[in-house]
Amino acid sequence: MSVMRWLGVTVAVLAFAYVFYRFRHGRARVSDFCLSTAVSLGLLIISIYPNAVNLLRDMLLLQPRQYSRLIALAILSNLLLWIFLFTTRLRWSDHSEQFDLLVRQLGVSEFRRLYPALEALPPIAVIIPAFNEQDNIATVIESMPKQVGGKDVACVVVDDGSRDDTLSVARSAGAFAVRSPMNRGGGAALRIGFDIARDLGAEIVVTMDADGQHLPAEIEALIRPIIAGEFDFVIGSRILGEHERDSLVRYIGIHVFNLIIRILTPAKITDCSNGFRAFHMDHLSRVLLRQDQFHTSELIIDAAKKGIRIGEAPVTVKRRLSGHSKKGRNLSYGINFARAMFKAWFR
Repeated sequence: MSVMRWLGVTVAVLAFAYVFYRFRHGRARVSDFCLSTAVSLGLLIISIYPNAVNLLRDMLLLQPRQYSRLIALAILSNLLLWIFLFTTRLRWSDHSEQFDLLVRQLGVSEFRRLYPALEALPPIAVIIPAFNEQDNIATVIESMPKQVGGKDVACVVVDDGSRDDTLSVARSAGAFAVRSPMNRGGGAALRIGFDIARDLGAEIVVTMDADGQHLPAEIEALIRPIIAGEFDFVIGSRILGEHERDSLVRYIGIHVFNLIIRILTPAKITDCSNGFRAFHMDHLSRVLLRQDQFHTSELIIDAAKKGIRIGEAPVTVKRRLSGHSKKGRNLSYGINFARAMFKAWFR
């Protein structure tokens, strides 16, 4: 046999020995063992008896000419590679969901440990994800109303693994505050906050930024339509209200993405990237949230596809009180926002 064929035999034997060893010690699944064994056996047969490829070549309707068998093998190997990538992706998604659930449960458990006497949250829970916002968070919390629409309000800050004193500043300002086990993004921090609000019986959840862009005094405008039974999910709109223009590119991007969402869903939204929102908890529990960073469009799209009534209320969006935006550069932000949007729609 040629050197190439001997190499094929060696690789096939070593590959089978490796997967057998892992399976024998409980480190490989049955499906992995079967698939790897089949590939190793196929490589072994082809290396010993190359004419076995002729059947594959004929099935692909290739002419028996030079390199036709190599072409057939290339097609087969590409097909197997795509199968491998697809199954790996499915497994990664499954592990990612399990990891997310674990981190969220750790966050809820830590909150329970920090506030053992707290049996329930007030009807309205304001969830604020915060990352390195020690200079801004106190101003936001201290401006929080005690009651809105005759219902008591509680502020829950989820520190997304900050490297500064955001957590202690938030607590000193009067908020319930818990730290996420690690920095994963505003969307991941919000999911911890949602779980806490659900676990402690909040009726309405409001989300807002920790940088002072949103005004706590305008919470009533968001929850009024929910209390009245007009909508289940209300988004604050700077387009219908007022805003301090920070970036012309992002302002134009908002209108572009609004148009895309109108095409993809029945929702008629004028400010799809605004994190100042309110939900009725019963309906929020129906929405599937997976995005760690670019979560605003995901929530709108998934809610619209599930028939949740979505409305808007005019609000004011100001420039951040201090510091720099965590959203990144305009181009990268736009690309990631679009990717999150289409992933939520296809899902």
